[in-house]
Amino acid sequence: MNSPLKVGITGGIGAGKTFVCRVLEKMGYPVFYSDKEAKELMNAHPGIVEEIIALVGEQAYEDGELNRPFLAEKAFENKDLLSRINAIVHPRVREAFADFAEQNAGFKGIVFNEAAILFETGAYKTFDATVLITAPESVRLNRVVERDTIPESQVRSRMNNQWKDEEKAKLADFVIHNDGTTMLLPQIENMLIKLAEIGKRT
Repeated sequence: MNSPLKVGITGGIGAGKTFVCRVLEKMGYPVFYSDKEAKELMNAHPGIVEEIIALVGEQAYEDGELNRPFLAEKAFENKDLLSRINAIVHPRVREAFADFAEQNAGFKGIVFNEAAILFETGAYKTFDATVLITAPESVRLNRVVERDTIPESQVRSRMNNQWKDEEKAKLADFVIHNDGTTMLLPQIENMLIKLAEIGKRT
């Protein structure tokens, strides 16, 4: 079996990357959710659990579950610690995606990987193509405030920790505008046609 085309799909908070991924799944394409997988591995992978406890202490876990508020506070205060946690988790997530891609290679030869910080981590270099989902900042802000019922200031703080769309767009192979007015499906279909062409050349 030929190796499938591996496509990374990303977007800033509130851009709607998960919504686009759900549309792709409805169309029959396999989608791997990196952030969801990372959360599951941080709870269940013995090696990760052991290494995180060694790094930040027993408080990292409570009743067998990752103590997210504690870890988030630690990582927010210490960017080097965040990098070290990522160095523990990300290689395992990449391994899980490699397995997923192999198992799901059959459908049209394209496998998608949704990840929040694809460009920031340099992970985009490991994909055959990348897709950036964008929306105006005001739209994204409203979506997240409504979805998560959190203050606007908190959303802006999270946005500030991510690259701007202009920076990411320079590295992306495809940009899909999910602004609520531009039709989404024609953009997705056009992207799939071009990805199929790339797949034929690889």
